[in-house]
Amino acid sequence: MATRQIERKPDWLKIKLTTGDNYKELKNMMRGKTLHTVCEEAKCPNIHECWANRTATFMILGDICTRACRFCAVNTGLPTELDLQEPERVAEAAEQMGLRHAVITSVARDDLQDGGASIFAETIRAVRQRNPLTRVEVLIPDFQGSEASLRIVMDAKPDILNHNVETVERLSDKVRARAKYRRSLELLERAKQMAPSIPTKSSIMLGVGETWEEIVQTMHDLRAVDCNIMTIGQYLQPSLKHLSVEKYYTPEQFAELKAEGMKLGFRHVESGPLVRSSYHAHEQVQSAQQS
Repeated sequence: MATRQIERKPDWLKIKLTTGDNYKELKNMMRGKTLHTVCEEAKCPNIHECWANRTATFMILGDICTRACRFCAVNTGLPTELDLQEPERVAEAAEQMGLRHAVITSVARDDLQDGGASIFAETIRAVRQRNPLTRVEVLIPDFQGSEASLRIVMDAKPDILNHNVETVERLSDKVRARAKYRRSLELLERAKQMAPSIPTKSSIMLGVGETWEEIVQTMHDLRAVDCNIMTIGQYLQPSLKHLSVEKYYTPEQFAELKAEGMKLGFRHVESGPLVRSSYHAHEQVQSAQQS
């Protein structure tokens, strides 16, 4: 796939680097417990802000993804092992960090029969056992459409079930690897059917060639499966090997999309150039509950 040189980012995408004591402590703790975070692996632009505020998104099931999505900086290949002690270490880290809201995601593990669903469930239970007041949000892959795998996760009763459609339907095959737009919508719909009281959440990134009308249609599609929370952010090209940025959206355009989403009935829409799926996750849920 052809790419072009990374273009200069607009001023509103500049970030403040913060590497104080909290940032250093969290980095040392993650290494000491042999844990991964999507903050690091996906080169999230908000890592300095979030870690300085003692928030992080744990990435379980290793750091090698079996898919090669064209927007994602996570390493791809064939994973060689499964760490059955990982859930307990995540729970220990959440306790040490004093988290009130823990976000747990993973690489795609298409090499596993259940796609890693059982490890998700064990991690939810382990975090709850050590941290009974901590809200647990999971950001899951599509498990290749397996209803049984999704049920394993839902039976563990996460507080928030998050699965990202990532982009508009027309561009899904171009942007994602093996994941399907309609399959993602079906997963969100099934999750709501299995546990109607558990809020669902999804995210799209802008700047890969979508139209405004397609963004709004994606919002309609998510509301049609009763998705409750939506996040919208700007795609940033992590390397020259990845998809090029086709357009930088302005803060005003993101604000307009937030207003549009709220009119459609989302409980909360987090929309901004630097927004990522787990950015201000705790505040997103509080806002959704209030609405």
